[in-house]
Amino acid sequence: MRKPTLAVVGATGAVGTVMLDILSKRPNVWGEIRLVASARSAGKKLKCRGEELEVVALSAEAFEGIDVAMFDVPDEVSLEWAPIAASKGAVVVDNSGAFRMDPEVPLVVPEVNPEDIKRRPKGIISNPNCTTLSMIVAMGALHRKYKLKELVVASYQAASGAGQAGIDILRQQIAEVAGKEVGNSAGDLRSEIKDNGIFPAPLAMNVIPWAGSLKNDGYTSEELKVRNESRKILGIKDLKVSATCVRVPVITTHSLAVHAVFESEVNRQESQNILNKSAGVMLVDDPENYKFPTPADAVGSDPTWVGRVRKSLDNPMALDLFVCGDNLRKGAALNTAQIAELVASEFK
Repeated sequence: MRKPTLAVVGATGAVGTVMLDILSKRPNVWGEIRLVASARSAGKKLKCRGEELEVVALSAEAFEGIDVAMFDVPDEVSLEWAPIAASKGAVVVDNSGAFRMDPEVPLVVPEVNPEDIKRRPKGIISNPNCTTLSMIVAMGALHRKYKLKELVVASYQAASGAGQAGIDILRQQIAEVAGKEVGNSAGDLRSEIKDNGIFPAPLAMNVIPWAGSLKNDGYTSEELKVRNESRKILGIKDLKVSATCVRVPVITTHSLAVHAVFESEVNRQESQNILNKSAGVMLVDDPENYKFPTPADAVGSDPTWVGRVRKSLDNPMALDLFVCGDNLRKGAALNTAQIAELVASEFK
């Protein structure tokens, strides 16, 4: 049996680096793995599966003989190059936002809607946004039992969700205020931190109720992604979703406080059992002993961590819960790898 060939496009980026680690640790379903990046990164050598691989420049020729191509690049790069890779015969799994809402491109979470990978007329499969991915595995499991009607979420998004620049500026700001008496009066933090970087306000010792770009009616792009992507993944066109996205001074791992309303009455213990048995979910819910998910515990791991599960005091059809998910692993690289593995199984 021939093992399919794989291209990793954007191999030198933050998500690409995590991807190489994931490929090295997961079952080896691939033949050749080809690392692809911008021309300035060509010639670099990176380790994957215990061997050094040389990065090649992004070009049409880079996709010759490739069966599956995973893209971890900005939207504009995917828009240009994903169709080229598909035209060369590769099935593209794209981690950017370029194709997520295209009706001819499935948006897939393997634990929720794996069957959708078969419907790919453009030869492209899309990976959801990291914020959506941090909660959707848990929501999919509960939806199968209770039928989801409405979501109200507040996200607490890590700096790495904004890329390496987000990580760098947060670390810089932490160093600037370390050991200093700030946070006691309005303006003292801003006076110490001169560079906000890509964020609209200081992030160290602060939270910023903003992630993404401005869209209609005061919403941000991140908030609309949570709404639109949840609808598409779960197949609920009229799902009511309200999201408020907040950037927090955490390096990696997004968290969300979720209020979910269902069509049928929920049961707390039954919900915990469902989550505990669900693939891709780790239930940490022992409030009597102060055990619940935090980003510090979830970072570097693959599952969605879920805790603080409560039946609403005011609505028997509603659950409240808290979730954490590593935005560079399940929130990006891992889900992309899982989709690609489903495609690889077609080559048997």
